[in-house]
Amino acid sequence: MNISLGTDSMFKLPISNMETSNTTKKLESKLKDNNLDKMPDKELMEACKSFETYFVEQVVKAMRKTIPNNEEKNDYINYFGDMLYEKYSENITDSGELGIAQMLYESMKRN
Repeated sequence: MNISLGTDSMFKLPISNMETSNTTKKLESKLKDNNLDKMPDKELMEACKSFETYFVEQVVKAMRKTIPNNEEKNDYINYFGDMLYEKYSENITDSGELGIAQMLYESMKRN
């Protein structure tokens, strides 16, 4: 088996609803369980970054669906594609280019 990067085959993975719902539940519980006024700034910023990472990952997965299917199959991407998209999302969030986490953090601190 070979790994072919940059082909349409890397965008054929099904989205795991179970994984998505687990991530959503973790984020919700983190924000609901803690009183935002008493939550340390660092912990609140981490929650905001987690949300941005999750949001970007969902956008990347939705973009994957727009690419026309090719009959070519790639087993590595079928198994590890979700982790690839998660890492892409983490890198985008860590770069701070979008700034969603920062805007959300500032909004939550204000209110």
